[in-house]
Amino acid sequence: MFEMASNRLLNALIVAVSGLALTACGSEPEVTEPSRQAVTVTASPPVVRAVTEWDEYTGRFAAIEHVDVRARVSGYLKEISFEDGEFVEKGDLLFQIDPRPFRAELNAAEAERQSAEAALANARAENERGQRLFERQAISEEEVQDRTRALREAEAMIAAASARVERARLDLEFSEIRASISGRISDNFVSVGNLVTGGAVGGTVLTRIVSLDPIYLEFTGSEADYIKYMRLSASGDRPSSRDAANPVQLRLLDEEDFEHQGQMSFVDNQLDPSTGTIRGRATFDNPNGAFAPGMFARIRLLGSNEYEAVLIPDAAVQTDQSQKFVWVVDDENNAARQDVVLGPMAEGLRIIREGLSGDDVLITSGVQFIQPGTPVTAQSSNES
Repeated sequence: MFEMASNRLLNALIVAVSGLALTACGSEPEVTEPSRQAVTVTASPPVVRAVTEWDEYTGRFAAIEHVDVRARVSGYLKEISFEDGEFVEKGDLLFQIDPRPFRAELNAAEAERQSAEAALANARAENERGQRLFERQAISEEEVQDRTRALREAEAMIAAASARVERARLDLEFSEIRASISGRISDNFVSVGNLVTGGAVGGTVLTRIVSLDPIYLEFTGSEADYIKYMRLSASGDRPSSRDAANPVQLRLLDEEDFEHQGQMSFVDNQLDPSTGTIRGRATFDNPNGAFAPGMFARIRLLGSNEYEAVLIPDAAVQTDQSQKFVWVVDDENNAARQDVVLGPMAEGLRIIREGLSGDDVLITSGVQFIQPGTPVTAQSSNES
């Protein structure tokens, strides 16, 4: 045991003396840097092809025509002639207000007009007789004027009586409340037997009808979007939706693809100062009534003309605070960071506006094992 310890001490002294001797001779010990092992990654060039950009928004369907059905005359509701929620055609009978008071009023007005017609015939005959008597100087000029005045009054009375007849006929017609548009009707808001109030102001709302085909989808765009479209229109790259029916694609919340086609039909004339957004509206055909007012949907609006774009998988994009970047393989087969400016998604890939070209070799997987300057062995996705 003692002999082994002595041997260790002797070896340590020999090493120390050797080191001092080398130092005294002006020699320094050589330090070798350990070699860095290459990391295997999957890499491929970006895709370069012609694309058309589409900007996505969330919108809500709205009826083109929307009517609150109101009573135009007052009376007791006698009959409801529709099923709640059914589709009605323009002109269909919806409600019947008790017509008897209005029919009686019409009869009275017609009788009054007949009386006025008789009075007019008598006044006309008296006026003609007066003119003949005046020509023979049998009556005075003042009496002729009185007969002419009576004729004018009779004519005015017949006009007033005719107007009352027309008003009574309208009231009788208004006792039948008919659909003013075709569309889906709501339920009845008032039951049979209730007294409803008519009139241009304050008339009782009996139900509501909304049109379905075609239908609007309304959405809002940001101020940045508005400026973008304005610049595109000014440069001739894309017409303004105020001037052209730009195409729009739509998908419902349970759909994967934008399979419904429509077109822009309206852009508001100003931005909302409280939100910094501007209203837009697209029109879609709805023959089956699948789109209902109030439903949400996602839409895509044409955002550019066709152009050559650099596209990469979105998973290859990395984030460093606010900066987006990707990893590429440089000429010495080392990993290099490349800052990029992102565009929207197109055909399942991310558009790269700046920072990449079709000649770069993009690292798509294995980035968790690399840092700038790391040697890499790149293999294509087909080899991985």
